[in-house]
Amino acid sequence: MRSPLRLVGSVFAVLLIILVIALAAGWWLGTRPAEPVAASTQDFDHPALIERGAYLARLGNCAACHTTAGGEPFSGGRAIPTPFGTLYGSNITPDRDTGIGAWSADDFWRALHDGRGPDGSLLYPAFPYTSYTRLSREDTDALYAFLRSQPAVSQPDRPHELRFPYDQRFLLAFWRALNFRAATPSPPSPPEGPDATLWQRGAYLTEGLGHCAECHTPRNRFGGLRGDAPFAGTLMPIGDWYAPALTPVRGGLQGWSVADIATLLRAGTTPHGGAAGPMAEVVFDSSQYLTPQDAEAIATYLVNLEAPAHPEPSPVENVFGQLGAQRYEQHCASCHGEQGQGKGPGWPPLAGNLTAQLPDPVNAIRVILDGGFAPGTALNPQPYGMPPFRHRLSDTDVAAILSHVRQSWGNVAPAVSPNDVRKARRHAAH
Repeated sequence: MRSPLRLVGSVFAVLLIILVIALAAGWWLGTRPAEPVAASTQDFDHPALIERGAYLARLGNCAACHTTAGGEPFSGGRAIPTPFGTLYGSNITPDRDTGIGAWSADDFWRALHDGRGPDGSLLYPAFPYTSYTRLSREDTDALYAFLRSQPAVSQPDRPHELRFPYDQRFLLAFWRALNFRAATPSPPSPPEGPDATLWQRGAYLTEGLGHCAECHTPRNRFGGLRGDAPFAGTLMPIGDWYAPALTPVRGGLQGWSVADIATLLRAGTTPHGGAAGPMAEVVFDSSQYLTPQDAEAIATYLVNLEAPAHPEPSPVENVFGQLGAQRYEQHCASCHGEQGQGKGPGWPPLAGNLTAQLPDPVNAIRVILDGGFAPGTALNPQPYGMPPFRHRLSDTDVAAILSHVRQSWGNVAPAVSPNDVRKARRHAAH
């Protein structure tokens, strides 16, 4: 009969073997290279290829992370705050010493498709290769041609400032094993109904170059995109804004048409509300440059997403009584209408407004406190602005107004508390 001590030792040995096997499997899954794909061209100086790359760089919004305010385009240095610390955008100009001037087209494709540097090092997924992996080799070659045509800027990359243990790059292998698979080249199959070519183009742009999931999909505790909740909406870790669901649900794109979505992408405003916060930046820097056909393709893909099976929110009690209605009449009705119907192109309706019905009210709170303009675009070159009410309304007033708006004219959303406003006011102050 075996002694208890020997039995414990045997169990420990078995567990240790299982752990070693699991770690080895994780390391292999996270570090195995993707299958190589041959370059689509060797003429990276062709004007048409560079022009196409310029369009793709706009749609991918590359400058947003790789250019600082007032800095040289694509020279890096932009801070990217995350829950794990701050990363800094890299220099992607063709400088040979500090940029990507020494990279080959294969190196560039490998970075976008497989999240690896030229030396094989694993890249942090703040660079959204988790989405860019879906790009075709033809498009990565066009982007490469465009970037190598830009002025070279000598500017060393700023070191990332990550907390331990996230600063240990080797751990990315295990993160990748759990959260990343390089994409296969086959396009997704469309559902019945929409034009297949248009839908597939929309899927490609939305899931790949546009990397919409990076903001609009919730993440797991390790920062990976949740595969069980694509485009379900989430509170963003950057800037404390809520990225709404892109599925046809209340507080998402329920009731939006293809034309509505395409117009928001290119103009920044629709009868359902306008772009604000980070989305206003996306429209200004990126999506306003979509061709009408590509905007329609993205919209076609989004309106055909399957709505998650969860119940509609129940009617909610007006916890502020008449205070919200009174404050709304005093400060809001002259522009947005007594019944929230809006007025003209400058004052959007609040009845059915997307921002007004988001699960988290932070976007609407910030708009009331700090005001703002819709992005200036070719289709909306002189947007109307909303003045800030930070110094005119108390936390209770803002909460009462928003609770009234979120519970009137067919809107159904939870009430807002003064503490919600206080937190948003504090965050914006910093």
